[in-house]
Amino acid sequence: MALKLITPPLAEPVSLGQAKDHCRVDGDTENSFITSLIVAAREYCEGYQRRAYVTQTWELWLDACPDKDHITIPRPPLQTVTSVKYYGTDNVEYTMDPVDYFVDNKSEPGRLALTYMKSWPTITLRPVNAVVVEFTAGYPPVGGDPPDPAGNVPQMVKQAMLLLIGHWHENREAVLTGSISKEIEFAVKAILRLDRVISV
Repeated sequence: MALKLITPPLAEPVSLGQAKDHCRVDGDTENSFITSLIVAAREYCEGYQRRAYVTQTWELWLDACPDKDHITIPRPPLQTVTSVKYYGTDNVEYTMDPVDYFVDNKSEPGRLALTYMKSWPTITLRPVNAVVVEFTAGYPPVGGDPPDPAGNVPQMVKQAMLLLIGHWHENREAVLTGSISKEIEFAVKAILRLDRVISV
């Protein structure tokens, strides 16, 4: 199994203004640096929780069709499945008919399940990366004009990100004693562990 990010999030759960307020920074000279910390904090938190926060598109690559009636889709919450494609030994691409499967975006992680009396493709598939599921994940945006892409991201996630951003802003090199770093790491993981996804 392999995951490939196709379209990264177009916004971050924490805005530049929120991060600057948390770090008690005035002026714009550190905007670029703080923006990079926001991205790094989001990537760290998403990786630890095994989640997607703001809407993003992924590909899930499998070497073969599963031996069960569903495919578990990582990086919840799952919004939609765009397509399910597969490749024969001649590398010709085929697309499954959407009526052959049902998208369960209520479960976490989400699932793509065969509909009644349907089966996975029966052609001989190429030996690796034979099936690819393209899907959209992340908390859906909150309506408005314009909509808020990060409006549904849990507040505890934003708080964990701010803890990391503040720590990294204050300590731009490795902390030699490790005590402060360990305290921050413990606090962040304690917050994120509450809604961490079990590995799939």
